Amino acid sequence: MSVATLPSETASVPRKPTVALALGGGGAKGLAHIGAIEEILRQGYEITAIAGTSMGALIGGVYATGKLDAYRDWVSALAKMDVLKLVDWTFSGGGLIKGERIIGTMRELIGDRLIEELPLAYTAVATDLEREREVWLTRGSLFDAIRASIAIPTVFRPYSMDGRLLVDGGLLNPVPVTPLIREPADYLFAVSVDGPIAVSAPETTAAAPAEVSQGYAHRISEFVGRLMPHSEAHESEPKVRDLGMLDLLTQSMDLMQANLARLRLAAYAPDLLIQLPRNISMAYEFYRARELIELGRERARTVLEQWQPLHHINEGRAL
Repeated sequence: MSVATLPSETASVPRKPTVALALGGGGAKGLAHIGAIEEILRQGYEITAIAGTSMGALIGGVYATGKLDAYRDWVSALAKMDVLKLVDWTFSGGGLIKGERIIGTMRELIGDRLIEELPLAYTAVATDLEREREVWLTRGSLFDAIRASIAIPTVFRPYSMDGRLLVDGGLLNPVPVTPLIREPADYLFAVSVDGPIAVSAPETTAAAPAEVSQGYAHRISEFVGRLMPHSEAHESEPKVRDLGMLDLLTQSMDLMQANLARLRLAAYAPDLLIQLPRNISMAYEFYRARELIELGRERARTVLEQWQPLHHINEGRAL
């Protein structure tokens, strides 16, 4: 009589290939990182390390805490006026926005953690403005590191940490592959929203909120309208778009960071680059979250399906 062999004796469960993931900046465009992360996980990869710049630092940090679902649901419910309510305007300190209200909301929603206690390796990239160098934040409060990394010059106040004046990491490293080069992962992936502009940018699908006609919210909306582009009646002949101040600033930074990202990615190429056009949205259009998350998911799916790895996971990644 033969003895049946237990399944565990004949085959072992294959391990998931591991990924070190670099997430670039881009304001609201960075919400595409959520869809990209979800698709990477859906296709059977395990993320063991994350480095993020600006919005990439925020999304990567939220993922590292295990609260990406909660953040996705929260941001997907935001309307235009909800976004404005998160902004604490100021006219001092080197920025239009303090940033305390946004970070405070994130701390309440996600809960702050020490970076060194997270279940995966995490790096937030910032720029030391006075020493003119890149800073990798790998210890201490997660949301202090995120606040430093998102400090877009003139938009958010610079963040003071350990005697350093820190601003957006995208000034020097828009898609931070370099902090991950020595991570013991099978593959190094990067997600960038600094790609070449699309011929026709995706249109907004989110419904516009009800018009606010009076009170504080109306005054804030009126003020922001002077900073951001405003809609005009359609004319028979094409006209150069009238840019608001924030629009001009963010488009200028997008162009600068796109060119820097291209050079950095050429010098430090990831195993896989998931790239979206830089004109998928404006930096402040967080009310388009559902659409932007789906764009990230679709792009990640397309790139992963077409990808042919240059090495097998058992061979490891060349360092």
